Amino acid sequence: MKTQKQILGQEGENIAIRHLINQKYKILARNFRDGYAEIDIIATDNHELIVVEVKTRNSSKYGEPEESVSTKKQQLLSQAIEAYMEIHELKIPVRFDIISIIKNQYKTDLNHIKDAFWPGLY
Repeated sequence: MKTQKQILGQEGENIAIRHLINQKYKILARNFRDGYAEIDIIATDNHELIVVEVKTRNSSKYGEPEESVSTKKQQLLSQAIEAYMEIHELKIPVRFDIISIIKNQYKTDLNHIKDAFWPGLY
C-alpha cells in the first residue's frame, strides 16, 4: 500500500507530465532507474535531452520543493542520464530541470525551473 507521500509524489509527476506535453516536450521515459538513481522524467525539446526532477509538497512551510534537490541527488541524476544515453546511443546536449509543485486542497502551483543545476561543476 502506498503512503500519502508516495501518492502525492505520483500525482505531482502526472501533473508534470501534462505540463511538459502541453509545452510540446516529447516524453521518452518515466522513472528510469540506474543503480541508486531514479530519473522522474526524461524528455526532449529542440534536440536537447531534458532530465526532469519533480518535487511535490503540500505546502512550502519547510521551504520550496526545489530546495530539496541535494548535490548528491544531482550527481546521481547525472550518472543515471549517462547510463540512459549509453543504452540508447544518444549524443545530444543534456539539460537538468526541476518541476516544483505545491498541491493541496486549495491550490496546485507549478514552477518549471529550466537549467536548474549543472551536476559535476561543484
